[in-house]
Amino acid sequence: MESSTQSSPLSSWSDCFVLKRIRMLVPVGFKTEVKELSKLAGPVVSSVHLLYSHFSTIFCGHLGKTELASVSLAIATFGSGNFLRVGVIMQRAILILILACFPCWAILINTEPILLAVRQEPEVARSAVFKKPLPLPLLATFMYSLETKYLQNQGIIWPQVITGFVVNLLNALINYVVLHALKLGVAGSAVANTISQFAMAGILYAYIMWRGLHKATWGGWSKECMQNWGSFIHLAIPGMVMLCVEWWTYEIGAFLAGLISEVELGAQSVVYQLANIAYMFPIGFSVAGSVRVGNALGAGETEQAKLSAKMSMFCSGQCALTHYLILFVHILFFPNRQIRERVADVISFYAPVILLDAISGATSGIIQGAGKQRVGAICNTLGYYGIGFPIGVPLMFAAKLGIKGKIHSRDVLFSLYPS
Repeated sequence: MESSTQSSPLSSWSDCFVLKRIRMLVPVGFKTEVKELSKLAGPVVSSVHLLYSHFSTIFCGHLGKTELASVSLAIATFGSGNFLRVGVIMQRAILILILACFPCWAILINTEPILLAVRQEPEVARSAVFKKPLPLPLLATFMYSLETKYLQNQGIIWPQVITGFVVNLLNALINYVVLHALKLGVAGSAVANTISQFAMAGILYAYIMWRGLHKATWGGWSKECMQNWGSFIHLAIPGMVMLCVEWWTYEIGAFLAGLISEVELGAQSVVYQLANIAYMFPIGFSVAGSVRVGNALGAGETEQAKLSAKMSMFCSGQCALTHYLILFVHILFFPNRQIRERVADVISFYAPVILLDAISGATSGIIQGAGKQRVGAICNTLGYYGIGFPIGVPLMFAAKLGIKGKIHSRDVLFSLYPS
């Protein structure tokens, strides 16, 4: 009787072996690392949720159907304890980004003829002239990006949240006034965004100065910022390519969707925004992973960097699966029936893209933190233009799947990218 109630030694050893194998799969210190990543990711997610671009999309949705990744330099420098050099890198970045504004201005000013050259609908191209005011806040956009990266690499995140909250309220109010009270349409939204860009950069700068967040790393302007541009650009160009290749894929996808119909173009825009919403939590862990990996490598702690990389990918994937439910709110802010039905049709099989995009975003942050932007640029270029487009374009046009074909190609791409 007693023997029947007690487990056999063999069973006990088997249970111990199974538990030991399970523990081996869990990295040592994973709880602490998840907490540290969450401390960085939480404020980033909050600040991204407060970006006013989402308000612009929601307001404009009712109008009708018709940085540089070289921040890894500063991250590694801060991790090594050379604080004042972070300020020199910041100065160097300011000068280089001012020069980078000029080619961007040239493209934005000529938005309408560029759209007409790629055979977009003339009415759609004319509506896009609202981008012409964008050269005005472009410098403010770059400066705000630099300010956030300057703080992020030091592990300071909450000022962006506070700034985002204030400007978010301001932008929502301005959008309501210009779109509904003044009836200025899409051009009014551009005006609201222009004001908000300058407000966001200005308020964050004022907050940094008020709280003295710059004192540890800013020793004043130095002649040293005019030197060693080569090492900066060596990281900046691949980092820019790494990011732009991905962004350009969405923009080219919009051009291709516009060649099919306005409904496809509208659905592409809504799906793109929904993908951005679903990416909010993973991007927080991507930034956190980049900071943690960069600081660990700067301090010479290789094992800690590996742990941070693993945990950032794990957390990004988990958050993406949870946040997928947000996609079902798309009907709430788009009244056009044709576009709403098309989006509902497309979004039903978008889940794999959300998960794989989150994991690839985490790997991008790890690559940036490790200063391996060239590797990321090569992978993105080959993946998007060597695999994604050759599969997606025939599916969009020859197979007549529309933007569904583009999403199928992203499924294939992201399934290969994390590996």
